[in-house]
Amino acid sequence: MTRNQQKALFAAAGLGLGVLGRGLLKARKTTAEMRGSVVFITGGSRGLGLAMAREFSANGSKLVICARDENGLDRASFDLKKRGAEVLALRCDVRDRAAVESAIDQAVAYFGRIDVLVNNAGVIEVGPVENMSVEDFKEAMDVMFWGVVYPTLAVLPRMVARKSGRIVNITSIGGKVSVPHLLPYSCAKFAAAGFSEGLRAELLGKGITVTTIAPGLMRTGSFLNAFFKGKQEDEAAWFGISSSLPLVSMSAERAASQIVEATRRGEAERVLTLPAKVLSHAHGAAPGVIADLLGLANLLLPRATKSKRRSVGRALMRLPLPWMKIATFLGRKAARRLLQPAASRA
Repeated sequence: MTRNQQKALFAAAGLGLGVLGRGLLKARKTTAEMRGSVVFITGGSRGLGLAMAREFSANGSKLVICARDENGLDRASFDLKKRGAEVLALRCDVRDRAAVESAIDQAVAYFGRIDVLVNNAGVIEVGPVENMSVEDFKEAMDVMFWGVVYPTLAVLPRMVARKSGRIVNITSIGGKVSVPHLLPYSCAKFAAAGFSEGLRAELLGKGITVTTIAPGLMRTGSFLNAFFKGKQEDEAAWFGISSSLPLVSMSAERAASQIVEATRRGEAERVLTLPAKVLSHAHGAAPGVIADLLGLANLLLPRATKSKRRSVGRALMRLPLPWMKIATFLGRKAARRLLQPAASRA
């Protein structure tokens, strides 16, 4: 290569870096005011979804919440309106593309636009892979992958036309590090995280920001509505305790506050909880080592059974032992606060 060719190459590289730098700076300068914005939240009737709805409303946003359970939607709508929120509650199954498109159309007809889409709907199934079926993996993908893709593709043309919008995808640390006894969940969350990161890249410079949220364990009371397979009571016990303990888990309200802040600032990603951040960084540095350490942790978890039967957490958490009641106290308290079904009897 001649000297002139080298100079031309360096000049082209410098120009390319300059263009890229301007694009990145433009992408980062996306801080938005939440007051008056219309926020559409899937899975918004309970748990983290409800906590986010309350937090967005406290920041002056108008709300659209959707969920499958009509009774749960009624309870959530009443709760939010008592707090002064302007809210539209829509029954919608995110697994159903036509239903999702209809819900988006209804929201736009009611409020005129959707400024922020929060893909939050999820389902948790806990148990050894030997007890899982193909249907379990399909259900997880339908809810937590296609349930992210369908709302996004339904709202995207309007956001592109306005050159404005925010899409927030609630994934999980399980979408970065695959955790034992949560394999269908992790597979779906990995897919959602890949979609979210790629979508942000493709929408760079189009006025739309995409934020990936990767929570660790949170105190939402979700263990009462999770499904368990294998040694079901043992699985429910370890999962209920781990998602209730302080330090290990984060309160849903604190998580919601961080999510709203990340949305407002247009962040690319935010990992919630210190243990999740440590695990994510460690896995990035030494994925093989972390996989083997999780394999050792798996030896401490309940063994597989021959049964494919599954039960919901609230039917398993009888809590006959005083130490179990103490260990899950914060989780059960969060369940009542966040309108988890049957929480008052748990």
